[in-house]
Amino acid sequence: MKLFRVTISAVFIAFGSASAYGQSVCLPLPRLLTTMPMGGRVGTQVEIAVTSEFTDDSSEIHFSHSGLTAIPRIDGTGLQETDTFLVTIAADVPPGLYEARMMTRLGISSSRIFSVGVLTEVVRKNPNLSPATAMPLELSSVCNATTTPLAVDFYTFEARKGQRIVCQCAAGGIDSKLKPVLILADSAGRELFVERRGGMLDFVAPSDGTYSLKLHDLLFQGGPAYFYRLVLEDLLPEVVAQKHPSTLAVNAFSWPPMNLPADSAIKEIEPNTLHSQAQKISLPCDLAGNFFPAADVDTFEFTAMQGDVWWVEVASERLGVPTDPSILVQKITGEGDTEQRSDVAEFSDIPSPLKPSSNGYSYDGPPYEAGSADILGKLEIKETGTYRLQLRDLFGGTRSDPRNIYRLIIRKASPDFAVVAWSLHMELRNGDRSALSKPIALRGGSTVAIEVVAIRRDGFDGEIQLVLDGLPEGVIASGLTIPKNMSRGIMLVTAKENAPRSLHNASFTGRATLDGVTFSRPCRLASMAWPVRDASQEIPSPRLLVDVPVSVSGVELAPLSLAASKSDIVECTAGEKLTIPLTLTRRGEFSGTIMQLKTLGNGFEQSPGFDVPLTSDTCQAVIDLEKMKTSPGDYTIAFYGTAVSKYQYNPTFVSATEKERLKAQDEATTRAVEAKDLIEKASAASAQTKEIAQKAAESAAAREKLASAALAKAVQRAKKASEQAQPSDIADIIVSQPIVIRVLPALIAPEKKP
Repeated sequence: MKLFRVTISAVFIAFGSASAYGQSVCLPLPRLLTTMPMGGRVGTQVEIAVTSEFTDDSSEIHFSHSGLTAIPRIDGTGLQETDTFLVTIAADVPPGLYEARMMTRLGISSSRIFSVGVLTEVVRKNPNLSPATAMPLELSSVCNATTTPLAVDFYTFEARKGQRIVCQCAAGGIDSKLKPVLILADSAGRELFVERRGGMLDFVAPSDGTYSLKLHDLLFQGGPAYFYRLVLEDLLPEVVAQKHPSTLAVNAFSWPPMNLPADSAIKEIEPNTLHSQAQKISLPCDLAGNFFPAADVDTFEFTAMQGDVWWVEVASERLGVPTDPSILVQKITGEGDTEQRSDVAEFSDIPSPLKPSSNGYSYDGPPYEAGSADILGKLEIKETGTYRLQLRDLFGGTRSDPRNIYRLIIRKASPDFAVVAWSLHMELRNGDRSALSKPIALRGGSTVAIEVVAIRRDGFDGEIQLVLDGLPEGVIASGLTIPKNMSRGIMLVTAKENAPRSLHNASFTGRATLDGVTFSRPCRLASMAWPVRDASQEIPSPRLLVDVPVSVSGVELAPLSLAASKSDIVECTAGEKLTIPLTLTRRGEFSGTIMQLKTLGNGFEQSPGFDVPLTSDTCQAVIDLEKMKTSPGDYTIAFYGTAVSKYQYNPTFVSATEKERLKAQDEATTRAVEAKDLIEKASAASAQTKEIAQKAAESAAAREKLASAALAKAVQRAKKASEQAQPSDIADIIVSQPIVIRVLPALIAPEKKP
């Protein structure tokens, strides 16, 4: 039996072991949890400290921009540190957000946002939990810090009378769990402004003096995961304050439509709340506006002809603002006192392509929401005439915020689609409460399933092929098509057993054909910002990623591989019962003897599940094509199920860390003896040699101190390696390699002649 190795970071214990949450799910995957600071200035070098899990011995950080590079810091003993890096930000890196990841023995880690800006960057070093210990800030600077539980962070800054000051706290948009409350006070401590929704404080100083900022979490939580970037700027009155860049919610994948100009052609013109104030527009139109002031209703009037079909789309929530747009379209007859209005259509939310989980984890659906509170609907004109469209924010009754913007598009049909993907999650009724980040970090012999969903635009109903290109050596990808009129497909990514350690940025696309023309659309990946092991206790926070990294461990093998016994196409005849021989390759032990498999792909999901023995090397799957009414053609499918493996965290690492401990122990003992000897010699030295002897003794004492520190680290590493190597039961998804089925037409018997 082969042993498969796993590494685990020292900070995993600090963030909590999965076993503490009941059933452990998902084999270990590397995850980058925090960096401090969370960003840096263009053209500088910054030292960052990281915390992570399952990343022992990692010495690489990769960024989504080549102008960002990192090397490990060297400690006092000349060894590379695994949790501190020097990051160089090239002068040509555009300001913005980038993904930072660690490359580990298990492959690429989950990502953490790293911000690049043009302001001076500082890191809070000392506690600032009272007015007396408030940290002074310079204008045009960014302070990186974390909140303390049940406490408030205090800052001060100097401002002149009439000077415009803009302050904002970046948190959720850079992956933090913090929900910031920011309070501005004058020199006497009187509160001037409060911001509780993550927005900006934009004010003009009423007098010269020292002003203070107080910052805390909405629920007064704190710790390493509650980090923030406090931005303080002085701006001229005419300058538009720029919000700190933010990550995108998963549902933003469906915006914008292809070939949409960056700016709208026309703007909303106020007042346009009343019917008598309706802003006249002509179709098609592309219009930008905002839900302001509170309870704002924007009314637009247009003429349309009988038989016209228009598609109406509104983006607002997908632009990153907390809104819920709603549209009412009415036909207008008569004028003045005789005017009559009849409802024609109402539009509200874009439904999710799949029923999402009702509680944020994978109990009854995927833990991701691809639908949106925005609008995408069809408007059919039954009669020629005048129509009015009223657009409002259902959440805007009491909110008066000009930043709640929208974009309204009314167009002729332009059939299209958008796709988004995430790693498949388990649906264990009695155990899986997890909503985990799952980087595409492949073990040799493993196949992972990536769930892909589509938003179809303007009536497009065609088949969507899924393609993943630019893969590492030894990795293949097979897309299980999103069928016509359906919303879900699967991408299977398989690493051969002997695939070498590697990392590539892949290209993920969906392809379709319309009117004989083939076109592609990018597929965005979504991931959990944090690994949530019990989503009944914490609300998951998924977001879109900016790239698609695919990696191979090259060290650890999958505990179980499942594949068709024959690698070529499996042929059968329509209406038959199809038997597919399967081969199981086991590399470990399992709890239980049976695994139930289900089928993925091309409508074969309706095939009933079946049991396979975990104690056998072979089994077979039987699919009744007659019951499924499968038409002739080629289909790619896969089987998947859940198995509980008896797993050990890198057992071979125990002996390696024990050797390090013994070596460090010998070095510490040698240095202690040396230091003692030189101290005694310095004490007995003559006046002429005493100074030289004392310097030698001090140097020896310093070496002893370093050796003792190295021994303490080695002891801790050996202890944790031993603890982590204890076997534990972990449930994980087992996915077969893709299987191609060719269904041939049934032979039709010739009619008998009379």
